[in-house]
Amino acid sequence: MKQRFLLLSALLTLAASGFCAWLYPDLPASIPTHWNSDGVADGFSPRLGIFVYSALMLAAIGAWRALPSLSPQRFTIDAFAPTWWQGGVMLVAFIGYVQCLHAWAAYSGGTDMGRATLAGLALLFAFTGNVMGKVRRNFWFGVRTPWALANERVWYATHRMAARAMVAGAALALLLLLLRAPNSWAVAVLATSALLPAAWSLLYYKRFERRGAL
Repeated sequence: MKQRFLLLSALLTLAASGFCAWLYPDLPASIPTHWNSDGVADGFSPRLGIFVYSALMLAAIGAWRALPSLSPQRFTIDAFAPTWWQGGVMLVAFIGYVQCLHAWAAYSGGTDMGRATLAGLALLFAFTGNVMGKVRRNFWFGVRTPWALANERVWYATHRMAARAMVAGAALALLLLLLRAPNSWAVAVLATSALLPAAWSLLYYKRFERRGAL
């Protein structure tokens, strides 16, 4: 699975970089790098900056490959290795998506970057939530609150909650985006879906603590 991760991630990086290289001659000398709440570009940088994303993708690949070797013995990724590598591919794919979206927005001038980025983030939440229940205790991936890391049962319950919350939050955020609701609504939904499992881990841990079951 690790070799498949490296291959897929390399292909995604090459595809995104290739798309940007194809558009590069037709990009304006200065491309937008920030958009305000109304979707109007208010920050710019030289067009070469579009390839910063390529560097980020390579950095993500390197980090995802190196982090397992830094894990303490009781918190290795061995018990969920396929899910770990799948999570790395999803992260690299998301960065590549944002890179291509950014390049196309600079090229076409008519792309709602904020809404499209949120749609991609919602999809990342949905795919990540779909595998969250398979993640075992570790220091790098998942809802790594002190309470979840301290107890296996709390970790399991937290990640079952995270799976439901992230998928439901992603679906609701996408619906809001399709209905042209303010972007802040989708941001609030995604943030809530990420924070709920963290709060649940505390509540679940304290319940066990009161029962003396820890």
